[in-house]
Amino acid sequence: MTGGTPKLDMDAKWDACYDLTLRRFFYSSLAGAASALLFFRSPVTRWGVIAFSAGIGLGSAYTDCSHIMGGALPKWPVPSGGISPSESAVAPHSNPEE
Repeated sequence: MTGGTPKLDMDAKWDACYDLTLRRFFYSSLAGAASALLFFRSPVTRWGVIAFSAGIGLGSAYTDCSHIMGGALPKWPVPSGGISPSESAVAPHSNPEE
């Protein structure tokens, strides 16, 4: 038996996600606190930097957990009627034939 049951596989995935989330949240908050202490004087700014870095840690953990669980990032549709990449290279008011 090399595979294991689906319940055990799912439990291992959840454990990996919990571990990853806690580690990234803690380490990014710690890095944010250290940089806030070095670079900023205002307590509000320091807390803002800590919150921002904690959010970065949680966001990166969410992305990796989505890959662990077998999901993927959403594929955003290309807007219709937009500018094609070849048209965006030309300035909007220039006429290349002049």
